[in-house]
Amino acid sequence: MTSTSFETHGFQTIRLERRAGVAWLTLARPDRGNAINGVMSRELPLAWDAIRTDPGIAVAVVTGDGDRAFCTGFDVADVASGTASVGAPEAKGTLAMLRFTALQNRCWKPVITAVNGMVTGGGLHFVADSDLVIASDRATFFDNHVRVGLVSGAEPIGLARRAPLEGVLRMAFLGGAERLDAVRARASGLCSEVVPHARLGERAAELAAAICENSPTALARTKQAIWESLDLGLSDALELGWQVIDGYRGHPDAAEGARAFAERRKPRWQPLSV
Repeated sequence: MTSTSFETHGFQTIRLERRAGVAWLTLARPDRGNAINGVMSRELPLAWDAIRTDPGIAVAVVTGDGDRAFCTGFDVADVASGTASVGAPEAKGTLAMLRFTALQNRCWKPVITAVNGMVTGGGLHFVADSDLVIASDRATFFDNHVRVGLVSGAEPIGLARRAPLEGVLRMAFLGGAERLDAVRARASGLCSEVVPHARLGERAAELAAAICENSPTALARTKQAIWESLDLGLSDALELGWQVIDGYRGHPDAAEGARAFAERRKPRWQPLSV
């Protein structure tokens, strides 16, 4: 499968490639377990903005470099140096400094997270905020915040929106003393599919290709409606969903889908405009 790099942003800690309408975002600090340092925390929002604004991209895949780790959270050495700052300087010490994921950057294109190894701590943001999570049979999931004396007060809150509460609490309270392998992670709702390690990228590409068959605008509006509804009660959530449906009625893809079905041909979707 051929790939091309996006217009360069001079990234040091991530790789961003385009493959057949799919953005592949790779956390690329394998010698540090793909941990998030200050540089990566500032490069990730730029990457999501590039994905969000590129009309040729319908879906994104996030994975880690190497075979050992997907993302091991914040780089402790970077934090301990006292010179590193996570996120934009003006966001220091606020929730706004957490802008690692598509959801945190309000990028409404579907995201597949392919967990290729260990994921812990801050790396769990990618799991919590992903649309689809698939895992290598070598992947392990755990949360070591409390083990090092830190409050686990962000990642588990996100995870509790997609997985049963007790499983999330168990992982948060045991502080890494118990690590979920990929099979147990699937049973706990942290991922939806486990594949042989060598097939992880291939399977992510298959899912991305299937998603790319659909209207990019309908996909983005669907994602936005579902995720934003989670912040509301049922009545307000349904009203939000209806507003999104109503606002989409005049979009060319709404008519094109029905026309293509009647004419027994592939739809010709409009690019997603930001």
